[in-house]
Amino acid sequence: MEANALPVDLATMREAVDRLLDPDAVPEALPPAAEELETLTLQIRGHLELLLPEVEQLAVRLGKDSIPRYCALACLGEARGKLRAQPSPVPGGDLAYARRLARALNALCDHFDALRPDC
Repeated sequence: MEANALPVDLATMREAVDRLLDPDAVPEALPPAAEELETLTLQIRGHLELLLPEVEQLAVRLGKDSIPRYCALACLGEARGKLRAQPSPVPGGDLAYARRLARALNALCDHFDALRPDC
């Protein structure tokens, strides 16, 4: 992380992920309304864009034969692909797209936790 950059807020990132991926938290909850879904999707995209370079920076410091490096770099590629993709125009396509982004963010949060030297 750069000296003038803000620390990564994993708690906020995971909270956004949970709002889309944790149906057991509030079993009677309905999927988010269109406006909330759009806001969540933008939030998760922003979190991904912030976290991608942080995880990459940590991963490339590991040895070339490192399994954690390989896994993190694969996850980075997957997340970048999801960011480039567009939601499907079918009903529910926006929700499915947001959930794919949320799963990618969740995985990157896990890699960030695992690769940080202060953990």
